[in-house]
Amino acid sequence: MKVISSLILCITSVLAGCTSPHVRYHTLVSSDPVSHMVAPPEFAIDLLPVGVPAQLDTQQVVVRQSNSRMVVLDNDRWVSPLGDELQNALSLGMTQQLNTVDVAGLAQDNSKPVVRVLIQVRRFDNWPGNAVSLYAEWSLSVQQEGKNRRLVCRSNITQPIGEDPAQMFRAGQQVVTSLSNQIGQVATDWVTKGKDVCHLN
Repeated sequence: MKVISSLILCITSVLAGCTSPHVRYHTLVSSDPVSHMVAPPEFAIDLLPVGVPAQLDTQQVVVRQSNSRMVVLDNDRWVSPLGDELQNALSLGMTQQLNTVDVAGLAQDNSKPVVRVLIQVRRFDNWPGNAVSLYAEWSLSVQQEGKNRRLVCRSNITQPIGEDPAQMFRAGQQVVTSLSNQIGQVATDWVTKGKDVCHLN
């Protein structure tokens, strides 16, 4: 009788519209193919954990509604906390673009220099109907010819979006891809050509 009563209660709840809301999961890892260099570069990368503001480093997607108001979307979530999503997307983007490997957590190959990449995301704004904006400060460091070299840069990337909610997540992937492309190009020019220049033409 208890089982039947529980079943009736469950069916009644469903008919009354008391079902749990559907949770949608999103990722910053793009499925688009990435064109990369024909030959592997003369270095590997070591992407350190990506820093993000504490209030954004959750699975729940946080969006901006005005200049001062932020809203947490409980039914829209990242597959993993935002910091991990950025880490995976940036690592995959850079390694595919450069045709190299990310040796983070792996045994390093001493036959080529390893460029250590440290990224601190200062702002990652998802503003429906407006834009997705990412501002990050990042540094490259490498031991080359017996010397420790370091380069500190910053990137400010904005992708306008319309009212369609799906555009926001697509734009998020695009700004992260743009960041990985910028870092990869600067790292290549820095290591192979000795250019201490952050900004791209």
